[in-house]
Amino acid sequence: MNVIQLSDLVAYLKTFIIEISPEFQLLNNLIDTKLPTMVDILPAQYGDEMKGSSQAFGLPLDEIVLYNIFYEISSLGTSVVGQDQYGNILHGQNLDFGGAMENVTSTNGSSQLHTKWLSSLQNDDLSRLHWIIDCLKCGYIGLIEWIFNINRNQSFITFVIRDMLTKSDSYDETVKYLADVSLLAPCYYIIAVPKAGQVRASQTNYDNWKKQPIYDDRLTPCMKCMEAKGKNQVTFQSLFNVLSSRPMPNKETVYISLMEPATGRPW
Repeated sequence: MNVIQLSDLVAYLKTFIIEISPEFQLLNNLIDTKLPTMVDILPAQYGDEMKGSSQAFGLPLDEIVLYNIFYEISSLGTSVVGQDQYGNILHGQNLDFGGAMENVTSTNGSSQLHTKWLSSLQNDDLSRLHWIIDCLKCGYIGLIEWIFNINRNQSFITFVIRDMLTKSDSYDETVKYLADVSLLAPCYYIIAVPKAGQVRASQTNYDNWKKQPIYDDRLTPCMKCMEAKGKNQVTFQSLFNVLSSRPMPNKETVYISLMEPATGRPW
């Protein structure tokens, strides 16, 4: 990502915050005044990194901070985790970040639907472990509480993931770490290693034990699609077909990302 792309992305995020809901207006007003001061309160390694990035990219510090706390603000995307008849785990993701990201390029046949981002880790103990963040709702309330020191006993999603990648040496340690940490923005995590059945899955932006909202029910059609296919038909192509079928994609969908944890192979 170059300087122009990063600047365009942050500008889009600012505009998107204002347009999506009036309740974000307060947060937007705080961006220029409060966000630059946050770097001195964050853990040193992250604050210093943001200051260095601001200097290297030649971008205002508030924009660099905003880019790093993106997950506390945005909660868009749709993902599927499927396991085929041979026990192979496949991940599929709709990346719903809008126009600013268009040029910036992440059990038995059952699936779980959730939201957000896909990445991978490779080391001797974990092999390839994939994590996906699923934000239940935007964390602007938690962010405002953190800025005004109302409640700073919460962690930023991005920093938690980075800490996890350096502190957890096994699947079980990773699950426990992510389960115990308190977050600014409510979210689900999906964690899987390339062993049959070792999957932690969730659903959409909404709790799976509650009725899905009629205006954004992606879970029901997704589950029906995956159940109709069965595990004998869980493939990259079938996951792509599900993620490209309405209502899974929306006007903010940039592209579909598909990946196999066991090999790191994209499709």
